[in-house]
Amino acid sequence: MLSVYLLRHGQTPYNADGNRYCGRTDIELTEKGIQQALAVNSRMKGIALDAVYSSPLLRARRTAELASGWDMVQTDQRLIEVDFGGWEHKTREEFVAEDPSSWETWSRDPLSSRAGNTGESGAAVVGRMDDFFNEVLVRHAEQTILVVGHNGVNRLFMAHRLGMPLQNYRRLVQENSAITLFELDDNGEFTLKCLNA
Repeated sequence: MLSVYLLRHGQTPYNADGNRYCGRTDIELTEKGIQQALAVNSRMKGIALDAVYSSPLLRARRTAELASGWDMVQTDQRLIEVDFGGWEHKTREEFVAEDPSSWETWSRDPLSSRAGNTGESGAAVVGRMDDFFNEVLVRHAEQTILVVGHNGVNRLFMAHRLGMPLQNYRRLVQENSAITLFELDDNGEFTLKCLNA
């Protein structure tokens, strides 16, 4: 059984500014985001981690370092946030006003449509996330790891592994630097133990 502590990175200036979409834009944490990650570190004292993985983006990598207390965080490109295409740097209100059909199409079928018309499909996201977790399941069987990713990829992955229709992924909420714990058994069966602890 693999135990995975799955975090979304701490708060960024984009989160604080009307929750602007920040897919591949590489920005730092706010002071509040730093404090959120340090709070995770305090809460996870006594949990022995065998590995720490992170998206290569600065906000996730810094959260992983602060939350774990580890200097040697392993980054993996498969954990990077969704490519949001034309939605990047905008709030949902802004891009829906500009092009409501792109949001309607994505909301109805994120599996096969592309975020922001030119970005990444939900199928591409869950494919790379599945690939990552299937690999770490083999590498870290019977261990405990910390993985720090992003709001979009984490929710799409969890919805997929829970067997939810992917258009319902937004019903899963993952707060900045809140602790989510799930397990993967030897067959890759996903069990959500807690969300936003």
